[in-house]
Amino acid sequence: MILGLDVGGANTKAASSDGLFTIIEYLPLWKEAPLEPLLRRISDEAKPEALGVVMTGELADCYSDKRSGILSIKGAVERSFSCPVKFWGVDGFRWTDASDLAAANWSASASFVSKEFGDCLFVDMGSTTTDLIPIKEGPKAGQTDFERLARSELIYSGLLRTNLAALLRYVEIGGRRVPLSSELFAIAADAHLVLGEISEGEYTVETPDSGGKDRLSAERRLARTVCADPKEIGSEGVIEIARQARSRQERLLTDGIRRLAERHALDLVVAAGIGEGLIDVEARALDLECVRLSERYGSKVSNVFPAYAVARLLEMELSG
Repeated sequence: MILGLDVGGANTKAASSDGLFTIIEYLPLWKEAPLEPLLRRISDEAKPEALGVVMTGELADCYSDKRSGILSIKGAVERSFSCPVKFWGVDGFRWTDASDLAAANWSASASFVSKEFGDCLFVDMGSTTTDLIPIKEGPKAGQTDFERLARSELIYSGLLRTNLAALLRYVEIGGRRVPLSSELFAIAADAHLVLGEISEGEYTVETPDSGGKDRLSAERRLARTVCADPKEIGSEGVIEIARQARSRQERLLTDGIRRLAERHALDLVVAAGIGEGLIDVEARALDLECVRLSERYGSKVSNVFPAYAVARLLEMELSG
């Protein structure tokens, strides 16, 4: 049983190389949520014979710097699993310095997709961010999150956790242009819930006000972004905020996909993550072919794809 583990700042994910075991658990490391109990539970449930690991959680601000985060997460993993453990860095399993492990989950995904699909633009939209990785005879992305941000290969827009105030400066309501407050009043999950694009059960992160995940609670949070109550702006006003938030996410995706597809002369998009539906729509709007990984591996694997990818890569490594 080969297991892959992806330790993020918000979610910890695991998948077996055969795709039969998957788990995604919301665990906010920046709140110093206890990582080791969850890792021990995963170890007990999966009983892996070998473990491949990627991480992005080292950026959580509970750590003084990335290196401290890497060493903390690495230690927690090693203490929680009794099987052989191999960590994947930006250049694979053969890394020389712990800093090579920082934010390397995209590298595992892209390396595996490169083997399975060849040249393409790999796009993975999760709860917090979207990775856009050009693959042309192998992955061509920047080696750090800083470099990928600068090269438009990392977009801080996700299906659930993105602060609406980070997406929108203004919204149009009733013919008036209204600035958004800069508070954390609502997140992308509220917009997608009100638009019927996710269910309450798919709202798997904390709400900004620690309130409910039902439609009325989401409407209340959306109205607060313009310092109002739902009665004050009406249901249409609330829906307009949600629509404009979604539209902004679509534009960010479209611009990113277009820019990188043209730069690297790619005409195939491979979509993964909980936001792969949005990726598919925007890729096809650009007349690009799109393959959704949920159609090949199932939605559970697509939603935890870096964990699955590192498990498959470790399986290949062990089989020689």
